[in-house]
Amino acid sequence: MIAAILTICGATVLTSCSNDDDNSAVVQPVKEYFTLWNQCEALTALKDYVADVTNPNSPNYIKEEDRIATFDMDGTFVGELYPSYFEYNLLEYRVLDDPAYKDIAPEDVRETAQEIRDFVRDGKKLPDHFDMKHAYAAAKAYSGMTLAEFDAYVKTYAQQPANGFSGMTYGQSFYKPMLEVFDYLKDNGFTYYVVSGSDRFICRALVESIGIPSNRVIGMDVRLVSSSQGTEAGVNYTMGKEEDLVRTDELIIKNLKTNKVLQISQEIGKVPVLSFGNSGGDCAMHNYALSNSKYKSAAFMLIADDDARDHANREKALTLGQQWRESGYYVISMRDDFKTIYGDGVVKTDFTFKK
Repeated sequence: MIAAILTICGATVLTSCSNDDDNSAVVQPVKEYFTLWNQCEALTALKDYVADVTNPNSPNYIKEEDRIATFDMDGTFVGELYPSYFEYNLLEYRVLDDPAYKDIAPEDVRETAQEIRDFVRDGKKLPDHFDMKHAYAAAKAYSGMTLAEFDAYVKTYAQQPANGFSGMTYGQSFYKPMLEVFDYLKDNGFTYYVVSGSDRFICRALVESIGIPSNRVIGMDVRLVSSSQGTEAGVNYTMGKEEDLVRTDELIIKNLKTNKVLQISQEIGKVPVLSFGNSGGDCAMHNYALSNSKYKSAAFMLIADDDARDHANREKALTLGQQWRESGYYVISMRDDFKTIYGDGVVKTDFTFKK
């Protein structure tokens, strides 16, 4: 049998013709990409870019080992407006509702969790630089957990129904069209990394279900120790075979803005050629990709402008969209560019809260 492989618009088509001894022919179906997208400027830009840099005859050709793409998580391919970041919701539950912890939570951690609850339920403004205040509180709230215990804790909470929606849990709250981007890039020889401001191990727990390897996740970090290490410095202590790794209350890094760039440089070791985000915390990562002096690059910002299918501030999103365009980023509109956000059967509802 003679087989021919063609590439059409990023999709691989395998056609087969019969030989002299076999009059039958096997035709493989064409793999379709972006079935959940409307035709739009951002999608055209992405497909044109990939077609160009994967064409060996193009002056912009990029070797596979250098096809690096970075993705923010919350608000880029995971919902964040239900009604706050997943890691904020998790801390609120841990400190104020978890019967195993709420009575022993330190006062400053309790204060931080209450500020989240007041923001979510009463619309009170979060204090300035709250991202850092949350990071320090979260480090304390999960201190002493082994990595396996923390992973299980995150996954258990993620099984709860997502507030503000019917038909979806927190752990299912992926933007389905953005998952198609992962699939498309993978099939075109790209390696993608999650680079998030959220805790690295929260991100790992959430993205495991969509097949993103844990070693491609970069996030906020706390110091780890082995379970019997105590206060001994790691350079002076030899971990035993029976020991586990345990979280401490010492924050190492909040992975936002330029910290994202520093972590990408340290952990990936290459300048990305594609970058995807949704907020000002991703601009440094985008600019790092666009500064790539070796290869053609591109950056994409998603705006939460769909207030019918998601909990969004459309006016704010449109203002940001204009700002991102002026910064040289392609803008993805959730309202105009996505045929669906979370998939069939998921409906936006009012938020509900237990008393």
